[in-house]
Amino acid sequence: MANVNLGLTIWTIVLFALFAAVLSKFGWGPLLRAIEEREKGIRDAVEGAQKAHDEAQALVAQHKEALQQARREREELIKQAMAEAQQVRADLLAQAKADSEHLIQRAKEQIERDSRAALQQLRAQVADLAVTAAGKIVTSSLTPEAQRKLVEDFIAKLPSTAR
Repeated sequence: MANVNLGLTIWTIVLFALFAAVLSKFGWGPLLRAIEEREKGIRDAVEGAQKAHDEAQALVAQHKEALQQARREREELIKQAMAEAQQVRADLLAQAKADSEHLIQRAKEQIERDSRAALQQLRAQVADLAVTAAGKIVTSSLTPEAQRKLVEDFIAKLPSTAR
């Protein structure tokens, strides 16, 4: 070992110890507090970020559920609208069928009334012609030839529907 200066070494150790004591008394505490505060700030920031992440996840889940609920409600409304449309269609068809049957029935009744009236009128005309022909037969003494001619004339005068 070469030339080591004992005095310089002692002073270096004393100054180092003094510097370490001053640093531990005045610098080490504030330095540790600053590190602890920084560590706490980072921890709080991480916890805040985790909390925000959890809240965001909860909101996403709520929005997904609300969207699914809206889709279910939309499907239900569509089903209801389709059922109501089918019911309205069935009601309209039933009403149209009932109306057409009613009109057909009224037309049949009118045709029946008109037929009866025409038949009644025809019978009245036939009766008038028969009475007229009978009166002519009774008032005149006709030969069988004349009677046959009278009946043929009577038949010829009948409307075509009565023949």
